[in-house]
Amino acid sequence: MTIIEDRKHSIPSSPVTTAPEQRLTILLTGTVSDAHTWNLVFLSMLLEEWGHHVVVLSACVPEQEVVDACQRINPDLIVVSSVNGHGYPDGLRLIAAVRELRDRSALPVVIGGKLGIAGDCDATRTHALMAAGYDAVFDDIGDGTMLASLDGFISRLHARPRPPGLPS
Repeated sequence: MTIIEDRKHSIPSSPVTTAPEQRLTILLTGTVSDAHTWNLVFLSMLLEEWGHHVVVLSACVPEQEVVDACQRINPDLIVVSSVNGHGYPDGLRLIAAVRELRDRSALPVVIGGKLGIAGDCDATRTHALMAAGYDAVFDDIGDGTMLASLDGFISRLHARPRPPGLPS
């Protein structure tokens, strides 16, 4: 397993406006069958630009490694990214493993990207992912709203206190 922490990037960015008390620790991961890494690099850079601490797991990460990392780093949010089209079945297995952690039952977890091999993740599958335990599903339908939706979700996390049941 590869964990990359506190990476510095020389990319043009706007000044970080996230106050220290609003800085989230975000666990960013792909799914077990997804060997792509460019999406993780891009999202890591973007989330860091937004002012957050990002811990990136490598590609093709087994569910147990995500669970182990969750217990080790105590993230404020897990972001799951998929570009190979298998985000739906992989995501269901991953959220089941995370939600089995009794002390992390309130941990926000989102999934996004290409979640279905036949195109968009339809409403039935989106509902199934939400029912399985995801707090948000961001399907990449090519209209440019996925990242704005992720930003909106994270902004709402800033406005609420840390949920009970999450260790400090």
